Amino acid sequence: MRNIDYSNNVAITREIFWVGFYDEEANLHCNPYLLIDEKDVILFDPGSIPHFPIVMRKVIDLVKPSDISLIVACHQDPDVCGNLAVMEDVIGRSDLKIAAHSNCIRLIRHYGIKSEFYAVDEHDYKITLGSGRILDFLYTPYLHSPGAIVTYDRQSKTLFSGDIFGAVSKEWSLFAKDDYLPAIDTFHQLYMPSNELLKHGMENIEKFDLERILPQHGSVLEGDKISATIQHLKTLPCGIDLAVR
Repeated sequence: MRNIDYSNNVAITREIFWVGFYDEEANLHCNPYLLIDEKDVILFDPGSIPHFPIVMRKVIDLVKPSDISLIVACHQDPDVCGNLAVMEDVIGRSDLKIAAHSNCIRLIRHYGIKSEFYAVDEHDYKITLGSGRILDFLYTPYLHSPGAIVTYDRQSKTLFSGDIFGAVSKEWSLFAKDDYLPAIDTFHQLYMPSNELLKHGMENIEKFDLERILPQHGSVLEGDKISATIQHLKTLPCGIDLAVR
Protein backbone atom coordinates (compact mmCIF):
# COMPACT_ATOMS: atom_id res chain seq x y z
CA MET A 1 0.00 0.00 0.00
CA ARG A 2 1.32 3.46 -0.90
CA ASN A 3 2.07 5.81 1.97
CA ILE A 4 0.75 9.17 0.75
CA ASP A 5 0.97 12.58 2.36
CA TYR A 6 -2.25 14.24 1.17
CA SER A 7 -1.26 17.58 2.69
CA ASN A 8 1.10 18.05 -0.28
CA ASN A 9 0.81 17.54 -4.01
CA VAL A 10 1.17 13.91 -5.09
CA ALA A 11 3.09 12.75 -8.15
CA ILE A 12 1.07 10.45 -10.42
CA THR A 13 3.86 10.39 -13.02
CA ARG A 14 6.98 12.53 -13.45
CA GLU A 15 4.82 15.14 -15.19
CA ILE A 16 1.35 14.75 -13.69
CA PHE A 17 0.44 15.75 -10.14
CA TRP A 18 -2.65 15.61 -7.95
CA VAL A 19 -3.19 19.03 -6.36
CA GLY A 20 -6.49 18.41 -4.59
CA PHE A 21 -7.91 18.67 -1.07
CA TYR A 22 -8.38 15.57 1.07
CA ASP A 23 -11.41 16.33 3.22
CA GLU A 24 -11.65 13.49 5.72
CA GLU A 25 -15.24 14.44 6.61
CA ALA A 26 -16.52 14.39 3.02
CA ASN A 27 -17.72 11.45 0.97
CA LEU A 28 -17.11 13.21 -2.34
CA HIS A 29 -13.53 14.19 -3.12
CA CYS A 30 -12.48 16.54 -5.92
CA ASN A 31 -9.26 15.92 -7.81
CA PRO A 32 -7.60 18.77 -9.71
CA TYR A 33 -4.50 17.66 -11.65
CA LEU A 34 -1.50 19.54 -13.01
CA LEU A 35 0.36 18.45 -16.16
CA ILE A 36 3.82 20.01 -16.49
CA ASP A 37 5.03 19.83 -20.09
CA GLU A 38 8.19 21.30 -21.62
CA LYS A 39 6.62 24.64 -22.62
CA ASP A 40 3.16 24.57 -21.07
CA VAL A 41 1.51 23.81 -17.75
CA ILE A 42 -2.08 22.57 -17.88
CA LEU A 43 -4.47 22.57 -14.93
CA PHE A 44 -7.40 20.15 -15.11
CA ASP A 45 -10.66 20.88 -13.27
CA PRO A 46 -9.27 23.41 -10.75
CA GLY A 47 -12.14 22.99 -8.28
CA SER A 48 -14.33 25.05 -6.01
CA ILE A 49 -13.94 28.34 -4.16
CA PRO A 50 -13.60 26.63 -0.72
CA HIS A 51 -10.81 24.42 -2.07
CA PHE A 52 -8.95 27.23 -3.84
CA PRO A 53 -6.36 28.10 -1.12
CA ILE A 54 -5.25 24.48 -0.75
CA VAL A 55 -5.21 23.79 -4.49
CA MET A 56 -3.22 26.95 -5.23
CA ARG A 57 -0.69 26.24 -2.48
CA LYS A 58 -0.01 22.82 -3.96
CA VAL A 59 0.26 24.32 -7.45
CA ILE A 60 2.74 26.95 -6.22
CA ASP A 61 4.88 24.22 -4.68
CA LEU A 62 5.38 22.91 -8.23
CA VAL A 63 5.27 25.90 -10.60
CA LYS A 64 4.72 29.64 -10.71
CA PRO A 65 1.02 30.36 -11.31
CA SER A 66 2.00 32.39 -14.38
CA ASP A 67 3.43 29.19 -15.92
CA ILE A 68 -0.12 27.85 -16.38
CA SER A 69 -1.16 28.45 -19.99
CA LEU A 70 -4.27 26.27 -20.23
CA ILE A 71 -7.09 25.24 -17.89
CA VAL A 72 -9.32 22.35 -18.95
CA ALA A 73 -12.84 22.14 -17.53
CA CYS A 74 -14.58 18.82 -18.14
CA HIS A 75 -17.93 20.53 -17.52
CA GLN A 76 -19.40 23.57 -15.80
CA ASP A 77 -20.24 22.44 -12.25
CA PRO A 78 -18.93 24.54 -9.31
CA ASP A 79 -16.95 21.63 -7.85
CA VAL A 80 -15.11 21.41 -11.19
CA CYS A 81 -14.42 25.06 -11.98
CA GLY A 82 -16.17 27.35 -9.51
CA ASN A 83 -12.83 29.00 -8.67
CA LEU A 84 -11.94 29.82 -12.30
CA ALA A 85 -12.27 33.59 -11.95
CA VAL A 86 -10.01 33.65 -8.88
CA MET A 87 -7.60 31.22 -10.51
CA GLU A 88 -7.20 33.34 -13.63
CA ASP A 89 -6.55 36.45 -11.52
CA VAL A 90 -3.72 34.71 -9.67
CA ILE A 91 -2.29 33.25 -12.89
CA GLY A 92 -2.32 36.73 -14.40
CA ARG A 93 -1.72 35.81 -18.04
CA SER A 94 -3.44 37.67 -20.85
CA ASP A 95 -3.01 34.60 -23.09
CA LEU A 96 -4.52 32.08 -20.67
CA LYS A 97 -7.01 29.78 -22.38
CA ILE A 98 -9.95 27.86 -20.86
CA ALA A 99 -10.73 24.66 -22.77
CA ALA A 100 -14.24 23.20 -22.63
CA HIS A 101 -17.10 22.17 -24.90
CA SER A 102 -19.31 24.93 -26.32
CA ASN A 103 -22.31 23.48 -24.47
CA CYS A 104 -20.48 24.16 -21.20
CA ILE A 105 -18.76 27.41 -22.17
CA ARG A 106 -22.10 29.23 -22.37
CA LEU A 107 -22.59 28.31 -18.69
CA ILE A 108 -18.99 28.74 -17.52
CA ARG A 109 -19.14 32.36 -18.71
CA HIS A 110 -21.43 33.06 -15.75
CA TYR A 111 -18.48 32.63 -13.36
CA GLY A 112 -17.17 35.95 -14.69
CA ILE A 113 -14.31 34.58 -16.78
CA LYS A 114 -12.21 37.11 -18.71
CA SER A 115 -9.81 34.68 -20.42
CA GLU A 116 -10.17 33.38 -23.96
CA PHE A 117 -12.22 30.21 -24.31
CA TYR A 118 -10.95 27.30 -26.38
CA ALA A 119 -14.06 25.47 -27.60
CA VAL A 120 -12.82 21.94 -28.19
CA ASP A 121 -15.65 21.13 -30.59
CA GLU A 122 -14.47 23.99 -32.81
CA HIS A 123 -10.86 22.73 -32.85
CA ASP A 124 -11.27 19.14 -34.02
CA TYR A 125 -11.35 17.96 -30.38
CA LYS A 126 -7.61 18.38 -29.82
CA ILE A 127 -4.95 20.88 -28.89
CA THR A 128 -1.24 20.83 -29.69
CA LEU A 129 1.01 22.20 -26.97
CA GLY A 130 4.17 24.19 -27.57
CA SER A 131 6.33 21.07 -27.39
CA GLY A 132 4.20 19.29 -30.00
CA ARG A 133 2.45 17.17 -27.35
CA ILE A 134 -1.17 16.51 -28.30
CA LEU A 135 -4.16 16.39 -25.98
CA ASP A 136 -7.28 14.76 -27.43
CA PHE A 137 -10.73 15.69 -26.15
CA LEU A 138 -13.54 13.14 -26.28
CA TYR A 139 -17.13 14.38 -26.16
CA THR A 140 -19.08 12.35 -23.59
CA PRO A 141 -22.56 13.92 -23.72
CA TYR A 142 -24.78 13.65 -20.64
CA LEU A 143 -22.08 11.93 -18.56
CA HIS A 144 -23.27 13.76 -16.67
CA SER A 145 -23.43 17.15 -18.41
CA PRO A 146 -24.68 17.83 -21.98
CA GLY A 147 -21.24 19.26 -22.74
CA ALA A 148 -19.03 16.87 -20.77
CA ILE A 149 -15.59 15.99 -22.13
CA VAL A 150 -12.65 13.83 -21.11
CA THR A 151 -9.03 14.53 -22.06
CA TYR A 152 -6.50 11.99 -23.33
CA ASP A 153 -2.78 12.71 -23.16
CA ARG A 154 -1.18 10.63 -25.91
CA GLN A 155 2.32 10.91 -24.48
CA SER A 156 1.61 9.48 -21.02
CA LYS A 157 -1.43 7.42 -22.11
CA THR A 158 -3.44 9.11 -19.38
CA LEU A 159 -7.17 9.86 -19.41
CA PHE A 160 -8.39 12.81 -17.35
CA SER A 161 -11.93 11.50 -17.11
CA GLY A 162 -13.92 14.21 -15.33
CA ASP A 163 -16.96 12.77 -13.54
CA ILE A 164 -16.73 9.45 -15.37
CA PHE A 165 -15.16 6.79 -13.10
CA GLY A 166 -16.02 9.00 -10.13
CA ALA A 167 -16.85 7.57 -6.72
CA VAL A 168 -18.66 8.43 -3.49
CA SER A 169 -17.14 7.11 -0.27
CA LYS A 170 -15.68 8.27 3.03
CA GLU A 171 -13.10 5.50 2.67
CA TRP A 172 -11.26 7.46 -0.03
CA SER A 173 -7.73 6.93 -1.29
CA LEU A 174 -6.06 8.58 -4.27
CA PHE A 175 -5.21 5.23 -5.84
CA ALA A 176 -8.00 2.68 -6.14
CA LYS A 177 -7.95 -0.25 -3.75
CA ASP A 178 -9.32 -3.70 -4.47
CA ASP A 179 -12.77 -2.85 -3.05
CA TYR A 180 -13.28 0.30 -5.15
CA LEU A 181 -16.21 -0.78 -7.35
CA PRO A 182 -19.11 -0.23 -4.87
CA ALA A 183 -18.11 3.44 -4.48
CA ILE A 184 -17.99 3.84 -8.27
CA ASP A 185 -21.41 2.17 -8.58
CA THR A 186 -22.93 4.59 -6.06
CA PHE A 187 -21.63 7.68 -7.87
CA HIS A 188 -22.72 6.56 -11.33
CA GLN A 189 -26.14 5.42 -10.18
CA LEU A 190 -26.68 8.82 -8.57
CA TYR A 191 -25.32 11.06 -11.32
CA MET A 192 -25.32 9.28 -14.69
CA PRO A 193 -28.62 9.39 -16.62
CA SER A 194 -28.82 5.86 -18.05
CA ASN A 195 -26.86 2.73 -18.83
CA GLU A 196 -27.39 3.33 -22.55
CA LEU A 197 -25.42 6.58 -22.39
CA LEU A 198 -22.85 5.17 -19.97
CA LYS A 199 -22.21 2.13 -22.16
CA HIS A 200 -21.77 4.38 -25.20
CA GLY A 201 -19.17 6.39 -23.29
CA MET A 202 -17.32 3.26 -22.19
CA GLU A 203 -17.17 1.96 -25.76
CA ASN A 204 -15.53 5.19 -26.90
CA ILE A 205 -13.15 5.40 -23.96
CA GLU A 206 -11.87 1.84 -24.33
CA LYS A 207 -10.55 2.73 -27.79
CA PHE A 208 -7.74 4.70 -26.15
CA ASP A 209 -4.45 3.03 -25.21
CA LEU A 210 -4.70 3.62 -21.47
CA GLU A 211 -2.14 3.26 -18.70
CA ARG A 212 -4.13 5.23 -16.12
CA ILE A 213 -7.45 6.99 -15.60
CA LEU A 214 -7.58 10.11 -13.43
CA PRO A 215 -11.17 10.95 -12.42
CA GLN A 216 -12.24 14.31 -11.04
CA HIS A 217 -13.93 12.41 -8.19
CA GLY A 218 -12.86 9.07 -6.81
CA SER A 219 -9.56 7.27 -7.24
CA VAL A 220 -6.89 6.78 -9.89
CA LEU A 221 -7.27 3.56 -11.87
CA GLU A 222 -4.23 1.72 -13.19
CA GLY A 223 -3.37 -1.66 -14.69
CA ASP A 224 -6.05 -4.35 -14.75
CA LYS A 225 -8.50 -2.11 -12.88
CA ILE A 226 -8.98 -0.03 -16.06
CA SER A 227 -10.45 -2.76 -18.25
CA ALA A 228 -12.32 -4.34 -15.34
CA THR A 229 -14.03 -1.06 -14.48
CA ILE A 230 -14.92 -0.27 -18.08
CA GLN A 231 -16.53 -3.68 -18.55
CA HIS A 232 -18.34 -3.35 -15.24
CA LEU A 233 -19.79 0.08 -16.07
CA LYS A 234 -21.02 -1.13 -19.46
CA THR A 235 -23.66 -3.17 -17.66
CA LEU A 236 -24.40 -0.94 -14.65
CA PRO A 237 -28.02 0.30 -14.42
CA CYS A 238 -28.12 3.93 -13.41
CA GLY A 239 -30.27 7.04 -13.46
CA ILE A 240 -33.56 6.43 -15.21
CA ASP A 241 -32.89 2.66 -15.33
CA LEU A 242 -33.43 2.66 -11.57
CA ALA A 243 -36.14 5.31 -11.43
CA VAL A 244 -38.56 3.36 -13.63
CA ARG A 245 -38.26 0.06 -11.78
